[in-house]
Amino acid sequence: MRSLSVLEEHAAGNLQRNIEVGAPKSGMREARVDGISELSVSASLPPSTGESSENKAESAPIPPVRFSARNASSKYDFVKVKVWLGDNADHYYVLSRFLLSRMLTVTKIPNHVAIKIALELKKLLIDNSLLDVSQSDLEANLFKLMVRRGYGEEYINRYKMMTRFHHQRVPFVILVCGTACSGKSTISTQLAQRLNLPNVLQTDMVYELLRTSTDAPLTGTPVWAQEFNSSEELITEFCRECRIVRKGLAGDLKKAMKDGKPIIIEGIHLDPSIYLMDDEKSEISTVNSKDKEHENGKGDFPAEVKVFDNRRCPENTRHKDSSPGEKDEGSKDSDVRSINSANKEKPAADPIIVPIVLKMTDFDHKALLEEWISTRTFGENCPVQDQDKLIQNLKTIQDYLCSFESQGLTVVNISATTFPQTLDRLHNYLLECIERGVSAASSNSINTPNLSAGE
Repeated sequence: MRSLSVLEEHAAGNLQRNIEVGAPKSGMREARVDGISELSVSASLPPSTGESSENKAESAPIPPVRFSARNASSKYDFVKVKVWLGDNADHYYVLSRFLLSRMLTVTKIPNHVAIKIALELKKLLIDNSLLDVSQSDLEANLFKLMVRRGYGEEYINRYKMMTRFHHQRVPFVILVCGTACSGKSTISTQLAQRLNLPNVLQTDMVYELLRTSTDAPLTGTPVWAQEFNSSEELITEFCRECRIVRKGLAGDLKKAMKDGKPIIIEGIHLDPSIYLMDDEKSEISTVNSKDKEHENGKGDFPAEVKVFDNRRCPENTRHKDSSPGEKDEGSKDSDVRSINSANKEKPAADPIIVPIVLKMTDFDHKALLEEWISTRTFGENCPVQDQDKLIQNLKTIQDYLCSFESQGLTVVNISATTFPQTLDRLHNYLLECIERGVSAASSNSINTPNLSAGE
């Protein structure tokens, strides 16, 4: 051990002298780093005959340096490509590789391939000095690159369909319903990324804001953690709270309808019947023609995006009558509808409302709920020890939400083993809903001039 330490001190002294005499200041840190590895070697091998550490550094193999794709193509990011719109090229936007790749991801092209196609397109335009290009020329070059990578007509048609969807500003509302621990937030986040939808609202946040910042009749204890004499009382109270949360979402929904912005709403306080049977939405016909529903009734999920009639759901009428202060809303809504119908000059694009109910198998869901309940408190009046009662209440709410499957709602079974496949099926299903909505909006825009000419 003594001889080993002497060797280390001797090597360290030689290294320090070599640094002071011959090593440049800028390379001092590198010489010291190399010296550390030399010390470890000198402990087991005899010192070399007069070879300096600087020569050793030169003879040592240099690890290859890997440059990222972004650094390799950084020169293209600083060059602006203007894409001109309209027949007269009155407006333009600056091409963004990021936004283009997100648009390609919507068509179900993998993300890493979409990034490469967007980069190849910008390289092609810049290398050919096409810094001012029309939208049609841009898409022509883009489609060639897509075909070259094996993404042909099917993906090109999806891209064109999504372009019309954003151009027509068709309102698109996705309702992700379900009880606690059913995967609502995960599904909503993944769908927002895949479909390039920026707006995701959570009813839990709206509930807390209404409870703490307004005089809304909401309690600190969740409805599923309260005591009820029957399941009917639980569902009645659940629907009452859902209607209050619906009013809290009214501003965001109206803005989405007016501006034609897509939005995802997820949370436990979502009763699909309120959004599909609401009197305010009686003029809103989603992509719901029964003939089209039967024609397109194929795939993994029901192909219809449906608007229900109040007469078909007696529960909805009972819930409205059971809540005080809401009896006069029907007359107000009828006045609003008459005013809107009188002032409406041209029909807007019909919104697409897609409710999705998530559920899990009883065994998996119970295991997740037990873990979730053990980490939370639900007020002073509800002991956490009564887990079975909480789970039973949540199951009652889940059964109520799933009961709408018989009326056309989409109920999706969530499982950890098949989650990627479920996400792919939902992606396809929502693309089909968008396609029908775009087709309906296009037909309305074609028929509108004929109606005005006939008048």
